Amino acid sequence: MRMLIAAAGTLMALAMPVRPFAMAEAEETAPPQAEASLFNTISSLDTAVFDAFNNCSSPEQLQKHADYFDSDVEFYHDNGGVTWNRRDMLANVEKNVCGNYRRELIADTLKVHPIKDFGAIATGEHRFCQIKTGSCEGMADFVIVWRNVDNKWQITRVLSFGHRPIEASKP
Repeated sequence: MRMLIAAAGTLMALAMPVRPFAMAEAEETAPPQAEASLFNTISSLDTAVFDAFNNCSSPEQLQKHADYFDSDVEFYHDNGGVTWNRRDMLANVEKNVCGNYRRELIADTLKVHPIKDFGAIATGEHRFCQIKTGSCEGMADFVIVWRNVDNKWQITRVLSFGHRPIEASKP
């Protein structure tokens, strides 16, 4: 029986199209200027979406923040759980964030990866600071999936995880 399964696996592997690694690498590597352009686009979008987030106690800014998200956005938060749509996600933002916290991207942590025929994935680290005291006590990792349709970028998935206290500076 084991030999039959092994033989079937070998036949399946042989039936798959072969694509030399070097060729696949060359085809999938975007030119540096394209990568820089995508990075600049997503970096600007990150700044804009979180500028609205940081000022969401204003109804206009909360709506502006909302407009960056697909109506069926999925938001996964390691401590808060999952929300399955923009309406519920924004209700959580309005209840827990607006007027209480601001988000800061940690310098030099943003990375952007293209998704062919879809958009991009942004990863990085951010911290959250209390608005009243200015104290920044917590940080987390994030993954944001951006979709580009007719030059309109929207967020379709967010993962915010690894929430932890900010470590004290080491001498």
